[in-house]
Amino acid sequence: MAGVGEPDLLVPPGASPHGHSLKPSDARALSSADAVFWVGDALSPWLEGSLEELASDAHVVSLLEAPGTLQLEFRNGAVFAAEGHDDHGHDDHSHDDHNHDGHDHADHDEHAHDHGDHDAHGHDHSDHDHDGHDHDHEAHDHDDHGHDHSDHDHSHGGHDHGDHGHSHEGVDPHAWLAPQNGKQWLALIAEELSEIDPANAEIYQSNALAGQAEIDAVVEQVKADLSQTQGEFVVFHDAYQYFEHSFGVSTLGAISLADASDPSVARIAEIRDAIAEANVSCVFSEPQFNPGLVATVAEGRDVKSVVIDPLGTEIAPGASFYTDLLTDIGADFVECLSR
Repeated sequence: MAGVGEPDLLVPPGASPHGHSLKPSDARALSSADAVFWVGDALSPWLEGSLEELASDAHVVSLLEAPGTLQLEFRNGAVFAAEGHDDHGHDDHSHDDHNHDGHDHADHDEHAHDHGDHDAHGHDHSDHDHDGHDHDHEAHDHDDHGHDHSDHDHSHGGHDHGDHGHSHEGVDPHAWLAPQNGKQWLALIAEELSEIDPANAEIYQSNALAGQAEIDAVVEQVKADLSQTQGEFVVFHDAYQYFEHSFGVSTLGAISLADASDPSVARIAEIRDAIAEANVSCVFSEPQFNPGLVATVAEGRDVKSVVIDPLGTEIAPGASFYTDLLTDIGADFVECLSR
């Protein structure tokens, strides 16, 4: 949205897209939005009711369900090789109307352009500022659900990481980690904003093209860097298959499910055995979750551990957020897989 306005970010750095309490000011922003982009209810199911209640007049777009979005199915096993490691991705061409229905629509997360929302989402387009208020309060895959406008936080069961009760079937919602989705979503967001604000359509389109070029440049650099790495790795929770699919790397397995819920004793034992058998050299931890589990699965092994963050918690929101996120994750892979 550079040159037009600045979108509102409803889920701040460090907050989980699976569960979050919306402040009264955020609820007001959502109520005045002309457009809302979120990943969808697969990532933030608690947000759907708030969108219906507070953003009923806005263009609400679910990025995960948008035409052309690469979708990968959840992987439920602890060791993915046992499942054939299938990343069968498919582009979704079945939703031709961008789902302007007030729910399930887009996020973090993703993209550069004027607002780095983590989890990548929203891009430079999202809220133009006419009428004195920002539109499109980018729900960025982070949750934003607001309800009444009272002084207490609005919480839809957003327990900290709200990861429990999250479905582990169907499409994996961590789709912002596929650069092709970032580019696709930039084009979609520009199209939506142009429809709402035709006077600035040329700016939205220009910004989207510039953002896509920036993504392409970063992808080439990350691919070059990763070509120098080797070895097997394990992740804390299965949030990275879109990155793996895009950059030609593959994880042996995950300590936790895709929603980072607490793993069972049996799952931990299975991962420990797999690490020993495959001579894994790297285990990724995450800043939001218990590092003790990583220590447990790696105990007694010569394994390097590096912190990786799919939400970009330490990256400042802004126009370069998405490309910075891809760069940082790529650097974390290089650090952990380099000997």
